[in-house]
Amino acid sequence: MHILLTGGTGLIGRQLCRHWLAQGHRLTVWSRRPDAVARLCGAGVRGIGQLEALGAEPVDALVNLAGAPIADRPWTHKRKALLWSSRIGVTETLLAWLQSRAQRPQVLISGSAVGWYGDGGERELTEDSPPVSEDFASQLCIAWEETAQRAEALGVRVVLVRTGLVLSQEGGFLSRLLVPFKLALGGPIGNGRQWMPWIHINDQVALIDFLLHQQDASGPYNACAPKPVRNREFAKALGASLHRPAVVPMPAFALRVGLGELSLLLLGGQRATPARLLAAGFTFEFNDVRAALDDVTSRL
Repeated sequence: MHILLTGGTGLIGRQLCRHWLAQGHRLTVWSRRPDAVARLCGAGVRGIGQLEALGAEPVDALVNLAGAPIADRPWTHKRKALLWSSRIGVTETLLAWLQSRAQRPQVLISGSAVGWYGDGGERELTEDSPPVSEDFASQLCIAWEETAQRAEALGVRVVLVRTGLVLSQEGGFLSRLLVPFKLALGGPIGNGRQWMPWIHINDQVALIDFLLHQQDASGPYNACAPKPVRNREFAKALGASLHRPAVVPMPAFALRVGLGELSLLLLGGQRATPARLLAAGFTFEFNDVRAALDDVTSRL
């Protein structure tokens, strides 16, 4: 199978490339840095800077994971514009490319996030749940999904992967927590009651591969472990995995002052569950957050 990826040099994309290379698939990554693709993704992965470089070469599947990191810095007007263009703008470019082709991929697997729901409070959120609140992150994900779904009019099956907080030893949000927690300065954020929908990187890669091969898969899927945890439980588990106490809280007011609107991501949460994945027969390797964190931290 020939798979075209965007965001292939990112945290999830790199792992997908290694997984699919081992399965014998042919991989192409559309990237702003095509010369770095083979080094980051694997020697057998081709990097291209323009979609036109594919010519009429058939593509069987398109995996769209492109997007600037949402929690790296405060949401200034300039940052919001970048977050929007790196997701919606890139997806619109892919749609134009798809429309120009005589042979189109059978499936588009497009990234999204559980932030689609907004701050869900205590509600349990399945794929059938509507958005609860529409903060910037929710609006961003809603627009991203709506843009990707336009590929259905071109005869392409569309799968939307609403990813939670990915636990990996190679980066992501966990890397920003390690230093304070290793220094015994970690702890709950705000009151610690907000829900954290988490997922181990192995399960994230496995479920995307699973959905790629399910011919009837379409629409949204919550990519998070079946047992979300509250922030204070997550902090306690991470501290235990690192053999450190986790009792130093991060006051909510300090986050609001320092991060502005971005603080909503940290102080809110989603009690999201992967109802559709479980119904489709997907089996998670990691269901317990402590076991997942033990596995990740043992590889650091």
